[in-house]
Amino acid sequence: MTTALYRRYRPEAFGEMIGQSQVTEPLMTALRGDRVGHAYLFSGPRGCGKTTSARILARCLNCAQGPTDTPCGTCESCIELGRGGGGSLDVVEIDAASHNGVDDARDLRERAVFAPARDRFKIFILDEAHMVTPQGFNALLKLVEEPPDHVKFIFATTEPEKVIGTIRSRTHHYPFRLVPPAAMLEYVGSLCESEGVVVDPGVLPLVVRAGGGSPRDTLSLLDQLIAGSEGAVTYERAVALLGYTHAELLDEIVDALAASDAGAVFAAVDRVVQTGQDPRRFVDDLLERLRDLIVVAATGDGAAAVLRGASPEDLQRMSAQADRFGAQRLSRTADVVVAALDEMTGATSPRLQLELMCARVLALAAAAPAASPAPAAAAPAPAPAASPAPAAAAAPAPAAAPAPAAPTPSPAPTEASVSETSVATVPPAPLTEPVTLGVVREQWAAVLAALEGISRSSWLLVSVATVADFSGDVLTLTFANASDVAKFKHLLAGAGPSEDLRTAIKQVLGIRVKYLAKHDPAGGPSDSSGPSDGGPTGGPGPGEAPRTPQPGGGASAQPG
Repeated sequence: MTTALYRRYRPEAFGEMIGQSQVTEPLMTALRGDRVGHAYLFSGPRGCGKTTSARILARCLNCAQGPTDTPCGTCESCIELGRGGGGSLDVVEIDAASHNGVDDARDLRERAVFAPARDRFKIFILDEAHMVTPQGFNALLKLVEEPPDHVKFIFATTEPEKVIGTIRSRTHHYPFRLVPPAAMLEYVGSLCESEGVVVDPGVLPLVVRAGGGSPRDTLSLLDQLIAGSEGAVTYERAVALLGYTHAELLDEIVDALAASDAGAVFAAVDRVVQTGQDPRRFVDDLLERLRDLIVVAATGDGAAAVLRGASPEDLQRMSAQADRFGAQRLSRTADVVVAALDEMTGATSPRLQLELMCARVLALAAAAPAASPAPAAAAPAPAPAASPAPAAAAAPAPAAAPAPAAPTPSPAPTEASVSETSVATVPPAPLTEPVTLGVVREQWAAVLAALEGISRSSWLLVSVATVADFSGDVLTLTFANASDVAKFKHLLAGAGPSEDLRTAIKQVLGIRVKYLAKHDPAGGPSDSSGPSDGGPTGGPGPGEAPRTPQPGGGASAQPG
């Protein structure tokens, strides 16, 4: 039978505490200056050292050589309050979760009037103090406000706001914090060395992450790993026990996403499900990896200072992955994963949400290369702009008409400059031919690029839609998820994804459209949700009037 690690390595002096200098240093200063208060309130997350610090403070106050900031560890009081001690008669620990009423407070008041049996002070440590009822606190109020000289109170709680204000205002409040990962990683590394335990690379960062900054939780997990391992603590055993995704699987799906290999991506998803792993945990781990890649891409050689615990081989591999993704695509992919993680909360089919997330990331990668040459495709636009078709250029045209008074070649450059100005201010549109389904699909990447500049959230939603049909001025879009249809149709104060897309289409194609949004998980015909306009279609705009005589029944051909 062995004692738990968190008990064997419980600190016995303030100097042994890790990550709580904001508490230990002021307390040690008060002890050295003999300015110790009569009541203290220690608050903070569970397992971060509140009760341990209360015991250390009691040792410092009742040490035979005290009050001192460093207990001697040899006197009877120090031994009784140490790791292997059975407790001191003059230090009373009370579990306020089960002793929280008025009767318990009265009993404590009766015990407080008696002098210490042996030591300098009678110290009451109330753990889980937030569980005391208001009536119980009120019964203690007079004693806490004006205690006998030999009485000290230490309240420990995870919820200080539940301690009534009249008690809280009469204490010295010290907030404890979670221990930073760097300090915790160094601590558990030295502990493994002192225990003679061999640990595979990558195990301790997982333990620190699972512990969440709590020393007690971290040591409990490490103790469990050591107890369940033979000889050395392997990475595979740690991943299986702690429930995290194996680094090899993360590398596999990250490489597949970077290469836009849909087969490899969905094969990795199937491995996640077949091994019984929680899809939410997998998405959380994937987001953590994307965060690491963003850090590597941003900091370069300085990533080791941020990603503590990562080996040089891991950093080199992540650097190669970040290069394949690119900083912009990494950020967009992380946005998609964050949105998917939010949607998976409470979802009845996490696997479906995971697969839809992968489809969105792949669609994102497919749209990005097509959108990039859009500015180059816009280069030929000045040629049709010189024709009398665009109404936007019609305004400068009369100004060029009076130019016969000066029959010099200067009007030609003037027309060119007017044309360039109109191209710079008005997005190019194929105004010389009717807009058909083929034109819409051909220009869809440019529409998405324009939409991204208008609204990132609308772009994320529309990037997974499919252009199914375009007839007249009605654009039919299909979505694999019914919730995406509802999001697309949602309008708030006249704004929403549908209006943002309408603006982007107007910029690129020069037409105003109405919508028919469908839920089509199979990619074929499905139930229609009805046309979604979100506002009047209106008559032909200035850039659409020249196309009214054209056949085809486009949006611009409707009467005003």
